[in-house]
Amino acid sequence: MRFLIDECTGPEVAEWLLEQGHDVFSVFHSARGLDDEAIIEKAFRENRVLITNDKGFGLLVFLKRIPRHGVILL
Repeated sequence: MRFLIDECTGPEVAEWLLEQGHDVFSVFHSARGLDDEAIIEKAFRENRVLITNDKGFGLLVFLKRIPRHGVILL
């Protein structure tokens, strides 16, 4: 699967998913400081499921209805 790991989730989740053979983009490693809208838009463009600890993505998903391929809240 293809995942985008939010910065607040940290590098451990990204590293574990990589070890399991998944395609992973880590905001922590590659794009620190990226805002939430840019993160969810990048995940959608790249056909990735977003993994985050940030409940703020609920606003983007449910109120703004930003397109996405999935969001996993840890």
